[in-house]
Formats: sequence, C-alpha cells, structure tokens
Amino acid sequence: MKSSILALAALATGLGSTAAFAGSLDQGYVEPVPVAPAPAPVAVVPDSDWTGGYVGLSYGNLDSQIGGSSDNGGIYGIHGGYDYDFGNVVLGGELEYLGTGDDYSVGGVDVDSMTRAKARLGYDFGNTLVYATAGAANIDTSAGSDTDAVGGVGLDYKVTDNFTIGGEALAHSFNDVGGSDLDAQTFSLRGAFRF
Repeated sequence: MKSSILALAALATGLGSTAAFAGSLDQGYVEPVPVAPAPAPVAVVPDSDWTGGYVGLSYGNLDSQIGGSSDNGGIYGIHGGYDYDFGNVVLGGELEYLGTGDDYSVGGVDVDSMTRAKARLGYDFGNTLVYATAGAANIDTSAGSDTDAVGGVGLDYKVTDNFTIGGEALAHSFNDVGGSDLDAQTFSLRGAFRF
C-alpha cells in the first residue's frame, strides 16, 4: 500500500508540474490595447494670397438710358489697383478708364468715356475672389460731364499667381448730363497681371 501511495503522490506531483509548465486554460481578464482614432479628413483649400498690385484690360457692354431713350454698345478699358488680403477678407482700391469708341450715342447725347475710382471688399476662396465694389464715376459726354455714385459686384479667378480673369457688373446713376438723368449699366470681362 505504501508503494501505491508513493506512486499516487508521484503521479500527482508530475501532473501539477506539467500543468504549471503548460499554463492554464483560464488566462483571466486581458486589458484591451487602446487604438488611436483615424484622423478626420481635412478640406484642402488652395493657399492663395491676393495682396499686391495689378493692372489689366477689360471689354464689355454699356447699356444706358436718358430722357426715355436707351442704347447699348461696346466699352473697353484699362484698370489698375491694389488689394490687401487679411486671410479670408480682401480689401482694395481701383482706378479705371473706359472708352466707348466714336459711335456710341443715346438720346442724341454722345458718350465718350467714363472714369471710375472704386473700393473693393471681397472674400478669398483660394484662387477665386468674390467682391462688392462701390465708389465714384465720372461720365464725359457731348452734353457735358457729371460725377456720381457707382456700385456693383465682381469675381476674379487666378489662372496663375500672376494672371487673373474675371467679370464685373456695375450700375451708375448720373443726375445732370445736359440737364437730364442718365443711368448706365456696364458688364465687363477683365484680365489683369498681378505683381
């Protein structure tokens, strides 16, 4: 019997050491490893700075009304200005000279040229600038000249860092052109070199 107890004890000791070396089936609770969340997608807006001077040319249409008569015709011009980019907001100023050619007449009044001084306030969308503009305009006609308010909207697009194309729509209201009111609207396509 003694040998049976010794054999049983040896067997129990052998099983215990085997279990200790093999490990237990019950590993217990394992703490999960935290995983960093994926970064949120970021909208990429082209980095563009509108600060600087520019000069350019324009061509468009002049539609004017005086004393119950109206007419429209081509108008061409040269402009120059300076913008300052404050981040999303762009503030600037511009001078512009426009000519009509020799044959533009409305209600018997020949319109020769127009000069404008305007402030621009716009929003920077990267390569696109959308702006409102207002200022003073002088019209020179065969019935005399007059200076009054001008205002409107425009858009410029950077084709390259140094060249923009755009468009502008402006409304004018002159109160004394040969004793009559003259209203005019211009719609122009514009191109400019920026420096």
